[in-house]
Amino acid sequence: MRASIRTAGHNVDVDSALNWAGEIISESHGTSQPSHDGVGSDIRVTIQNDTSAFDTTDWAPLTRDSWSCDGCVVIRDVCTSGFDMEMTVTPDGPDFQFRWRPPPRSRALSYALRSRWHLLARAVLVQYPALWWAGVEDGVLMHAAVCTAGRSTPLIAGAAGVGKTTALMTELQRGERAVSDNLCVVSDGTAWGLVEPVRVEGVSGRKMPHGRREIPLPNRVDSLVPDCIVILKQATVRSSARPCTPRVAERTLVAGTYIAGELRRYWTYAATLALGTNLGSPHPPIAARAADLTDRLPCFEIALSRTDETSLGALIDRASQDSPAKFRRLTAASQREDAV
Repeated sequence: MRASIRTAGHNVDVDSALNWAGEIISESHGTSQPSHDGVGSDIRVTIQNDTSAFDTTDWAPLTRDSWSCDGCVVIRDVCTSGFDMEMTVTPDGPDFQFRWRPPPRSRALSYALRSRWHLLARAVLVQYPALWWAGVEDGVLMHAAVCTAGRSTPLIAGAAGVGKTTALMTELQRGERAVSDNLCVVSDGTAWGLVEPVRVEGVSGRKMPHGRREIPLPNRVDSLVPDCIVILKQATVRSSARPCTPRVAERTLVAGTYIAGELRRYWTYAATLALGTNLGSPHPPIAARAADLTDRLPCFEIALSRTDETSLGALIDRASQDSPAKFRRLTAASQREDAV
């Protein structure tokens, strides 16, 4: 399988000699045979039909099961996915080579927890390489969705299970557009989406944890420029909307990014590559980028009720028309907290 994939603001050129690995990648992009043009690829991913270990003779150890030599990095059993990886940065961008060499425990997990392993393999083979290289080039990863909503383009953050996917799918059914369901890379005020299926209930598709199934994200676009920040919460009776302070929005956005389950293995992966290549930051400036966004853009707290059909755009309009005096009091209180 060969494919050219646009994700996280980069072109990923994939060449898989293992049909089953190619199918895992194809599933995440809504087609069984993604097109391949080989033009303008920033990142190259090759999945080899080779079960021998990458040669790390005389290489310097980085951590357990990872080594580096002249800016190249080898990681054995990347993120317990069963794949070994060798990564080399060339003048044309990074080159990722993978070999399926699972130790017994990782092989057992790939069979026992099949749905979760599919998510992990997809992340290791395409998503993590794209996210890491985006970080090297000053993009900052955030656990947030960005979509159009009426007259607004909100960056939506909130705790897991609060209803971000439900809210996003409701807007898409209204004809709105989105960059991704969960993850995006923010660079120069633009949010670039990570290509991934959306996991929802009541549809046909691959079974996933928590009773959900996968379908391609409809109405997806490569990037959007957010013009406000929305912190999403659940409402018990009716939906509500109000302004919130930049500090509250920043804290929610940063905390949500660090505790996201799909990024639990990514931080170690990215830090290992940063250490072995001297490229990028081993600690991404998530807090600084979140502070920049929330200081520049209006921030709102919106509680959504499952029984209220008011659109997200209408709720944002309602919050933006809230009493200016009330918002000034909120901002003044936030500034006093910062001073303390």
